[in-house]
Order: sequence, then C-alpha cells, then structure tokens
Amino acid sequence: MSPAFVDNDGNLNWRKIGYHARSAFAVLLSAAILVGGGWFVYSKVNEAYVSWRTADDYIGEGVDPVSVVVPLGATITNIGDILVENDVIKSTSTFRDEAAKNPDSNSIQAGRYNLKTQIPAAMALEMLLDPANLEVTTITIPEGFALSQQWTVITRELDIPREDISAAYNSGEVELPEWAAGNFEGVMFPDTYQVAEPVNPLQIAQAQVAQFKRVATELELESRAQAMGLTPYEVVTVASIIEKEVATPEYRPMVARAIYNRLEKGMKLQVDSSVHYALGDFSKVTTTAEDRANPSPYNTYVHEGLPPGPISNPGRAALDAALTPSEGDYVFWVTVNLDTGETRFAATAEEHEANVALFQQWCQANTGRCV
Repeated sequence: MSPAFVDNDGNLNWRKIGYHARSAFAVLLSAAILVGGGWFVYSKVNEAYVSWRTADDYIGEGVDPVSVVVPLGATITNIGDILVENDVIKSTSTFRDEAAKNPDSNSIQAGRYNLKTQIPAAMALEMLLDPANLEVTTITIPEGFALSQQWTVITRELDIPREDISAAYNSGEVELPEWAAGNFEGVMFPDTYQVAEPVNPLQIAQAQVAQFKRVATELELESRAQAMGLTPYEVVTVASIIEKEVATPEYRPMVARAIYNRLEKGMKLQVDSSVHYALGDFSKVTTTAEDRANPSPYNTYVHEGLPPGPISNPGRAALDAALTPSEGDYVFWVTVNLDTGETRFAATAEEHEANVALFQQWCQANTGRCV
C-alpha cells in the first residue's frame, strides 16, 4: 500500500483513498467524453465528406453492364451527357473535370462501349480509353479495287446502303491530300480495318485516307515523285494501273518500267484495265473493238498519256513499284496464264505478238475464262 494512503499511526486513511478514487474516476470520465466526442466529430466530418463526394459522383465498382454509344464528333461534354443519360456517371461536370486531368481524354474514339452503370467518373474515363471495351467490326478492302468496287464490299459486308456511303464521302469531313484535288479514287487505301460499332461509313473513309497518308509518308511519295519529274497523283495513277494489270509482285516494277517507256516514246498505253474502268465493268479480262473505241478520257486506247486519274486504289507494293521501276527497254506485256499469273514482256511488236499467241492458246484450253 502506498504511504500516501497510510496515516501517522500506520492505519489506512480512507478519506484520502476516497478522494483519489473520485479524482481518478473524473479523469477517466473526462477521457471517455473526450474520446467519444472525437469519434463523434470524426464520424460527422467523414459523413459530410462522403456526402459531398457522392453528390456529384458514384463510388464503387459499378452495378450492371450497359452498352453506350459515343457518336462521331462528340465532345467531352457530349460524352458526359450520354454517360449521365445511361446512368454510368452522376455528373457531366465531374466527368469533364476528370477528363481535364488526363491528356489522353481527347483520343476517345467514336463507337459502342461496354461499360457499367453507377461508376466513378474517373473509372468511366479509363474504360472509354481502353480499346478492350470498344466493340469493333473487321472489314478487308482488297488491293486494286476501284472506288465503286470498294463500296460494293462495304455494302455487302457491313450492310450499309450505297447512298449512305456516298453521303459520307461527300460530307466534306474526309481530308484528302491537296494534290488529289478532291478525288477519292487512288487514295482510299486497301487494307484490313477494325471499325467501331455502330459502323459509320465516314469512319471507314477517314481510316482509309489516314492509312494512305501514312504509307505515302513512309514511301516519301511526294519527294520521290518530284525527283522522277512526276506529280504524286501521276505516280498513284501509274500504281493504280499496275495494280489492275498484274497481281504477281515480281512483275509490278516491270510493268512500271513498260508504262514509263511507252510514255517517253509517246506511245498510247493501250491497257485493257483502263477500258474496264471507263465502262464500269470489272468482270472482263479482255476487251472488244467496240470497247476500245469508247471515247471516255480514261480509255488509253483512244487517248495518249496517262488517264486523268487513278483507275483503282493501289496498295503499298504497287505504289513502291511505281516509284521504283525496274530496268529494261520493254514496252509490251501480257499475262499468258491467268491461273499462275505468268506475264511476258517484250521490246518489239513481233515479240509481243508471240506472247499474245501464248495467251490465246491458254484461253482456248480454258474455255470461258478469257471473256
């Protein structure tokens, strides 16, 4: 026992003990009140914060899956409004604030996204920037197809009416190279594209032109064309003829050389593919005398020089061949076997006639293939 609680006679001093006990209880009571009051204050502050935070934003990981469409040309505010309408987020302003913090927010693509309802604005932004949440459709545009043929593919594969495609192409929202002078033919690059759902033909057109520009830049189209004494449009026109005339890669630079040789000699190109383009009939292999008499400016049997523009949309290899022709003095070519693609080249008319005879022999052995 502490001496503080013993009197001079060695007996317990119950008065002192009671006093100290009351003091200790008061301290403990005060501490309990203090702690309880602190927790009360904390809980109220926290409650206020959560209330403030959730007033303009959801918390948590979301509730239900939801499909949301971001239209082409939508602004951040437009997107925020769409998300609010679909109960993805609570507030457009909160979404706008989150977007302002993220420089990638301007790269949100148009299309259909798989999101969740009732998620924080920051999470919604992250999901929109993740390509995995974007529904896409894949379409392949073959090399060497003219614009009208490409439209047939788009209509068939994506069930888009031709009039909708035409409206998209003529909307003024497709930025063609300046030297194309407003002509789509030749610069609608053939490739495989992943297009966001719901598919808009304008997206396809913009993607094709963007891809053409990338390839043209990589090939240094403009500077190399200038070094050859040609315009970029003329090189693309040559490439479009190459694409229609031969499919075998090794022959492309040779056809390019033959074309340039004929142009230098003032010879008419006399390529059947230009007549097919003039007629709008790509089902044929050969041409008739009547076909070759067609007055169209694209008919290279009638008119000298290159046609006024491309007759197809060439791929990278054909563009490169037009820029890098092989060496040689040949001015004639003919594919003598449509199955293998074997093509013969000649520098004289006599040699060419012999090669044409080989083609005719193949046609006789393969009835109906050379119409």
